[in-house]
Amino acid sequence: MKFTKVFFVLCAALIALGASGCSKKRPADASDLDIIKDSGVLKVGVKSDVPGFGFFNTSTSEYEGLEIELAKLFAEEIFGSPDAVRFEVVTAKTRGPLLDNGELDMVIATFTVTEERKLTYNFSTPYYTDAVGMLVKKASGLTSLADLDGLTIGVAQSATSKDSIAAAASDLGINVKFAEFSTYPEIKAALDSGRVDAFAVDKSILRGYLDADTIILPDEFSPQPYGVATKLSNKELASYVDERIKKWLDDGVIDALITQFNL
Repeated sequence: MKFTKVFFVLCAALIALGASGCSKKRPADASDLDIIKDSGVLKVGVKSDVPGFGFFNTSTSEYEGLEIELAKLFAEEIFGSPDAVRFEVVTAKTRGPLLDNGELDMVIATFTVTEERKLTYNFSTPYYTDAVGMLVKKASGLTSLADLDGLTIGVAQSATSKDSIAAAASDLGINVKFAEFSTYPEIKAALDSGRVDAFAVDKSILRGYLDADTIILPDEFSPQPYGVATKLSNKELASYVDERIKKWLDDGVIDALITQFNL
């Protein structure tokens, strides 16, 4: 009985020693890139509901779009394989917190660069610039923001669209109401059912939701430059990301992707 007890105690001690001995200790001065390389995979926050940028195709069970390809390019640069990337679906509301808590290495998800956001995250040079627009039902007869006085506009939570439209409405001297939703498909469903009168977001995103019953109004508000976001403290990673984006802009790689996805 005593031998058995001692045996199990010794086994537990050896297992504990083995585990600690086998664990790889990272140097205190390890760089951002070293930490990512040690993990063996690049964790990237992307959209799944924005055709052309970040979209999960249920027919192929694959992600596709400009931002998906950018993530694969980074994985290839860092690991030598475009497949060494793990996609995490984010929304305008969740992408920041997931970056802050370290669950993501970077976010490439139609993340608009603003001076205010630069205080919280690192952003690369913009890889694409758009403008906020509005999608409405053809049958509504709406032709511009001025026609939306007193009506309700659907926007994404934590997106910049609301502020852009509100500022433009104020300049026109009209009052508009807003309804916030978690995802773009939810806003489109609200438009289709009549719960909102317009769907406001960047025009390139709206084109993915355009159908025979809707039109995109000609109004444009606030340029929306998209950048790759990284955690504010990860300065080395931010510099690395920015260098690559600038290179792909200069050598035509990003332009080719923009053409490929009809953006």
